[in-house]
Amino acid sequence: CKSFVKTIASNVINHGLPDGVVLNVNIPKLKKSDIKGIKVCRQARANWKEEFDKRTNPMGREYYWLTGKFVNMDHGEDTDEWALEHGYISLVPVQFDLTAHHTIQSLNTWDLND
Repeated sequence: CKSFVKTIASNVINHGLPDGVVLNVNIPKLKKSDIKGIKVCRQARANWKEEFDKRTNPMGREYYWLTGKFVNMDHGEDTDEWALEHGYISLVPVQFDLTAHHTIQSLNTWDLND
């Protein structure tokens, strides 16, 4: 897997990334020889359904263990989940600006200043 990471890192060094963009890299749990390659893709719409297990430690104290199930609601062939399920490393460009720019104009019509 080091060779795949080295390939990605070399490309980042050679080509750079736009401001505010980072790469989310996920590697499937496979032998290197079984990995089919790297897919540039988008993040699947998914979430974790979290649950808490109440447990008791060896000293008799209770604690809670976070568990849950991953719920994938997006089975598109252009997603990171599809890539991983089909033996590819997923490479997703992620941006940090979470502003809903398309909503700013409509929010500015609200009566926010009494």
